[in-house]
Amino acid sequence: MVAGAVTRQVGNLPADLTSFVGRRRELAEIRRLLSASRLVTLTGVGGVGKTRLALRAAAEQRRAFDGVWLVDLSTVGDPGLVAETVAATMGVRDEAADCPLDALERVLASQRTLLVLDNCEHLRDACAVLADRLLRAAPELRILATSRQSLGITGEHRMKISPLPVPEPDRPLDRRSLELYDGVSLLTERAAAVLPGFTVTEDNQAAVAELCRQLDGIPLAIELAAVRLRALSVKALVERLRDRYRLLTGGSSTAVPRQQTLHALVDWSFQLLPAAERTLWTRLSIFPSHFDLDAVEEVCTGDGIERDDVLDLLDALLDKSLLLREEHWGSVRYRMLDTLREFCRKRLGGPAERRSLRRRHRDRYLLLARRAADEWFGPDQLAWLRLLDLEQANLRAAMDFCLQEPGEAETGLWMALYLTDPCWLANAYYNEGRHWLDRMLWAAPAPTVLRARALCADAELVLTQGDTARGRLLLAESRALAERLGDPEALAQTSLVAGLAEHYAGDYARAVPLLERAVEEEEAVGNLSGLLIALITLAAGVGYLGDRARATELFERALALTEAHSECSGRAWVFTIFAVHLWQGGENDRALAMAREALLLGRELGDRMNIATNLSVLAWVQACEGRHAHAARLLAASEEIGRRVGLVPSRDKRFAEFHERCLTELRTNLGDRGLNRETRRGQRLTTDEIIEEALGVRAEGGPGRPDETTAEAGPTRPATAVSAAEPSPLTRREREIADQVAQGRSNKEIASALVISQRTVEGHVEHILDKLGFASRAQIAAWVAAREAGGRP
Repeated sequence: MVAGAVTRQVGNLPADLTSFVGRRRELAEIRRLLSASRLVTLTGVGGVGKTRLALRAAAEQRRAFDGVWLVDLSTVGDPGLVAETVAATMGVRDEAADCPLDALERVLASQRTLLVLDNCEHLRDACAVLADRLLRAAPELRILATSRQSLGITGEHRMKISPLPVPEPDRPLDRRSLELYDGVSLLTERAAAVLPGFTVTEDNQAAVAELCRQLDGIPLAIELAAVRLRALSVKALVERLRDRYRLLTGGSSTAVPRQQTLHALVDWSFQLLPAAERTLWTRLSIFPSHFDLDAVEEVCTGDGIERDDVLDLLDALLDKSLLLREEHWGSVRYRMLDTLREFCRKRLGGPAERRSLRRRHRDRYLLLARRAADEWFGPDQLAWLRLLDLEQANLRAAMDFCLQEPGEAETGLWMALYLTDPCWLANAYYNEGRHWLDRMLWAAPAPTVLRARALCADAELVLTQGDTARGRLLLAESRALAERLGDPEALAQTSLVAGLAEHYAGDYARAVPLLERAVEEEEAVGNLSGLLIALITLAAGVGYLGDRARATELFERALALTEAHSECSGRAWVFTIFAVHLWQGGENDRALAMAREALLLGRELGDRMNIATNLSVLAWVQACEGRHAHAARLLAASEEIGRRVGLVPSRDKRFAEFHERCLTELRTNLGDRGLNRETRRGQRLTTDEIIEEALGVRAEGGPGRPDETTAEAGPTRPATAVSAAEPSPLTRREREIADQVAQGRSNKEIASALVISQRTVEGHVEHILDKLGFASRAQIAAWVAAREAGGRP
């Protein structure tokens, strides 16, 4: 007969031995899914905290069930013992039954039960059969499973568990912002348990953020790292994480063996993989960041992996939570956590296989860079900008291979040259471009046409940043080599950059002849991008010398060139410089309209240099129109963005004069105190906010009149005093993002939905928290809900 012990017990959930950190959104989603579905499977990479989350969710649901049972399958190796293990855990024994499944069906049919099946990945088929039979037999049964991959049965809801949020790299942090990340909170709590008094301070906050980033936000890795803080400082631990699998040991002695060290945990997943999946997974470690399907097919196939099998293998690795799927600009990409990548790299076949994969990886991204250069001047500029931005880590790795591998430096120099226009100049990545060109030029010193062109490209980047002396030296070397070799393309390029150098210096009498020659030479060699730059700069120089009619003709020729080829990056610059020309001629309305058109294009392209320049131009025009407070904010924001991209205000002599003249006028009309006040306000605005203000969308003093409010805003009132009838203290973009936060979306999800960068979203969230006086996203959600309901938070 069936033992009656079941009716006297309500389950076997263990008590928490440590605090549970974060995961509020995930717990809420599990509650929702369990109310709508009878089988919910939590999937995710090993160590991400699936078991702990399932236990917390089950504990919160305890009162809704007659019994809540945890069945740990991690030590069960025989699929035939799955049902027996469940029955034994629940205390179900029926000597009359042919199999334990029959007894379980009878017991569960009369109860409202929540069954937690933990660690199903190595017994997936057996767990699927068990779950299917029990759910059919017991209408009040709910199953919460944890596995690296879903069970794959009808009615199952899969919930992907991601690592804990950690700070993004290169982002300014303070103690308050760090506390918003669950990964940091977990490290702090676990570290304090082994090192009483541990806390995040100004001295260690950067190291704490970096540690959590390097550990990918994986809870197990963070907990193992916290144990090491008994003997090491946070900074020392970060430095030693290069060998994380050796270092991160010493977990709880009561944990199953595979969870006591990070290496054992990942190796558990590795050993469960079929041979083809193992092979592809290890080869994928050659990618330093995310990648797409085409890249995998080109780099990782052969020797046992057929091209036609790649998609199915990737899908299998995704299902086992060994890869992450991401969407960027509507395209699907894949990513491996750093922790897993390091493990896989150690499983590659040896130096020969690694070198072969790196060469194929380099060849893939060399071809990509060449295509970007060939197709840059045309209708696909935005697509190329986005793609090259996504592939930045892969491009860097490819160039790094060229520097490390003997005999590959010249190929690396070609790659750096290809990327100059579509990547470094277009994105204002001047320091990045100089870094790679300088290193490649040093590694490939042969006096070739390639070197002449690369020296000239380097000179253009250097001059753009205002380093005139260094730029002229590079240009002189390039010109001498180009003349010696007689290369028309290199000669045309040096004529153009020489004209730019004189133009920036304000010597227009010398610049104009050089630029006229550049126009002829660039047109002759078919370099349309160089031709456009020459036309724009020549038009500006001719205008400065007083020939306004010819300048207008040249600007219109430049616009016609961009229209003929559906080009938009250079078109933005034509509008920008043409606006300056119109402003100088007293045509302020046309100048304003044209600079705003340029700003729209610059924003769409993400061209930070163009954005900064247009904000300056708009400031000059607005100052002439008497909108001094507005002009001061625009000018301050322009300087702030310029500093971020490494621009020197005095780079262009005439622009520097306009800048100083505008500052003098603003100081005269606003006074030092008023100018300083508006400067601070401009510096505090995000790029999106200042663009909205420049376009007349964001009006602090009322619609269309952003210049009338010159007094500083007082402190924002607490949210409890804000009703739906009162105006929101947030900008339109901030309100959009607050609404997304209220819907429970992550920063990455918001960025994808609004088609902006994740870093931009993070900046907006920080501004929202500051303006509302909040410390958490939950408070933002409550504030939004209260305004929508017309009440008070």
